[in-house]
Amino acid sequence: MKRRKVISLIGLAIATSAISIACGQQQTTIDPTATNGTTGATLVVYSGRAEDLIGPMFQRFQAETGIQVNVRYGDTAELAATILEEGQNSPADIYFAQDAGALGALQREGRTRPIPETLLNQVDPRFRSREGQWIGITGRARVFNYNTDLLSSDQVPNSIWEITQPEWSGRIGWAPTNGSFQSFVTALRKHEGEERAREWVEAMQANNPQVYRNNTTLVEALGRGEVDLGLTNNYYLFRFKAEDPNFPVSYHYPTGDVGSMINIAGVAIIDSTDQPEAAYAFIEFMLSPEAQQHFAQGNSEYPLIDGIQPPDGQIPIAQINPPDIDLSDLEDLEGTLELLRSAGVL
Repeated sequence: MKRRKVISLIGLAIATSAISIACGQQQTTIDPTATNGTTGATLVVYSGRAEDLIGPMFQRFQAETGIQVNVRYGDTAELAATILEEGQNSPADIYFAQDAGALGALQREGRTRPIPETLLNQVDPRFRSREGQWIGITGRARVFNYNTDLLSSDQVPNSIWEITQPEWSGRIGWAPTNGSFQSFVTALRKHEGEERAREWVEAMQANNPQVYRNNTTLVEALGRGEVDLGLTNNYYLFRFKAEDPNFPVSYHYPTGDVGSMINIAGVAIIDSTDQPEAAYAFIEFMLSPEAQQHFAQGNSEYPLIDGIQPPDGQIPIAQINPPDIDLSDLEDLEGTLELLRSAGVL
């Protein structure tokens, strides 16, 4: 199967600036001398999460369990494509993805294995596979970020449909090649139907949105006042606020709107693994209070187990009030790419 076909199947391929397997991924082995116990099993993790965000928790897991972790970092879509191409010879034991759609795509292709109920039950059913084939580790919400020098809180729209109006022409920023944006559009298709989703995408494109490479550059642009409002994920803003409390950007969650949908970063166990027990231990650790606290306060992501406070400065996940969207239905991102291309977005 050719790489282009595989990535299309996954539906997360980036239309421009794609990260190649040969050049864009890194193979990182955590030093086994860092462990406190003897080195036992070895887990190979394909991580679509960046090393600076997740690497410290891999280190802690190894230190506490004695299980060596070899990590291959890269783009979520490219790593999923690699697993499919490698077939049963894939060295991957764990796939750590940035969104539910990529996990669902691997599940659809039969490349995941069931996760024990004792682990699944630690997470709200909204944030795990209906069939128990993947599980959320952290939550992330879509949000409107806005420049507080350009907009007051009562001027911020409360729906993604409002920003298609002529008065918002040229004032909105988005990052359409970003996987989280594409998952949002997939959710829109599932929640409001294909015709309405196409209507929104085409109306937005006609409204001259400013295009950014990723969410980080979008939030940077908001801070500079290049755009009034941006569609992004909740945690990016708070990384800027940590460096500059006066950064002139705030946030708003549209009520009951797909613009505030909650997605996950999560993991699946690859069907060809020969280390299932070590993989279970990995998931158990990532759902531990220690790890969940790190994700919340270190990365500004939402914890998914009970008893952990939300990230500083953010409302609890239960108060966001998004529409009812089944994350298990987000696997058809290929259709989203076709929609975005036909509308001239990609």
